[in-house]
Amino acid sequence: MFTGYASFYLTRNSLAFTAPSMLDDPSLGLSITSIGGLTSMLPVTYGVSKFLSGVLGARTSPTVLLAGGLAATALANIAFGMSNSYPVLLGIWGLNGLLQGLGAPACARILTSWYPDNERGTFWGFWVASNNIGGVAAPILAGTAATMYGWRYGMLAPGSIALAVSVLVLLFMKDSPETEGYPPIDEGAPKKVLPNKTAANEEKPGLLTLLVEDCLKNPYIWLFAISYFFVYVVRQGVTSWFIFYLKEKGAENAAVQVSGLELGGLLGSLSSGAISDRLLRNNKGSTGNVGLRVQVVMAYAFATALFLGIFWVLPNVAWMQWVIVAAVGFALYGPQMLIGLCGAETVRKPAVSAVQGFLGWISYLGAANAGVPLARLVQMYGWDAYFMALIGACGIIILLLAPMMHLDSFSQRMAKVDLKTT
Repeated sequence: MFTGYASFYLTRNSLAFTAPSMLDDPSLGLSITSIGGLTSMLPVTYGVSKFLSGVLGARTSPTVLLAGGLAATALANIAFGMSNSYPVLLGIWGLNGLLQGLGAPACARILTSWYPDNERGTFWGFWVASNNIGGVAAPILAGTAATMYGWRYGMLAPGSIALAVSVLVLLFMKDSPETEGYPPIDEGAPKKVLPNKTAANEEKPGLLTLLVEDCLKNPYIWLFAISYFFVYVVRQGVTSWFIFYLKEKGAENAAVQVSGLELGGLLGSLSSGAISDRLLRNNKGSTGNVGLRVQVVMAYAFATALFLGIFWVLPNVAWMQWVIVAAVGFALYGPQMLIGLCGAETVRKPAVSAVQGFLGWISYLGAANAGVPLARLVQMYGWDAYFMALIGACGIIILLLAPMMHLDSFSQRMAKVDLKTT
């Protein structure tokens, strides 16, 4: 699963590192504006894809969803590398965005099926860390291939590797304990059960029921979604604009100084999940499991605001800037990782995919609002307004999450209902 989802980032980010070589190809006749149109196409279609894939994926094998989606994005990259017409390139890249959303809902279902509450944060963090690994591998693979052999190979190389990985996912990943003849992980030790007694044969709620009852009518999911919106405003605001801010300050190699963001994010994803799991294992029942994870999110959001403030006033010293950028990544990727997990644990398992799709859609609306609005803010009021906006977004995240500091998980709520019934 980790390798499969990291490979989605190869096929998602490949254009960013082949675009300079595309401009140098006279047969294409592309301009900067043309490249801008291509790069804008994917996030638009990807946001829609995350929502639709989450809802439809509730009825599809997560193994098939992950492997099939990865194979399809791989073929889209290969087709892109073999095309010459700008309208065709635009259409293929939009299709790639629609296919990219198949990965996350599938992984969320796998994680909630195979790991119990007090271990899930660690493994969820491990999964989210695949974002960082894929983000690091994409420029190495696509960028190197494009530089050495031309832009077409910058698309063909990620596509070929992702296609091979999709086969491995299909062969070796398992949907759930139930599909392998074991009881669900929250029913105790994995002892074999008869096939006709597995949860796989239980009556399943309809897609519309999952979407409306578990997502749209759930106030907690809306609070998580709006919080996610602002997390992605900050994330996209940092990844898109830090390099411009450093260049304006006179940094000699701004790209190197922001390179610590992904490394810090990797550690932030892993640590936030492990910390929240530790809190769950030590929980005596006074606070809900989701509430404990929410408290970790709030702490990381506060740290994000703190490190943004430090970066704002930091002198133009390269190593200090690298360290603080890494610290921002560390703090920021904690909320990015844990909010999705909180949403998944708030609802019943059949609804996890739909909830992830809904949260993902809202999050990418936030990412879209970190583009032109922040650019206009910087143009009109300068970088001080930019930093105040990002720090303010962190404050909004904390305020939105505060009412859920003691929230029970779905399994806890069901256990309390069973206890009352008994």
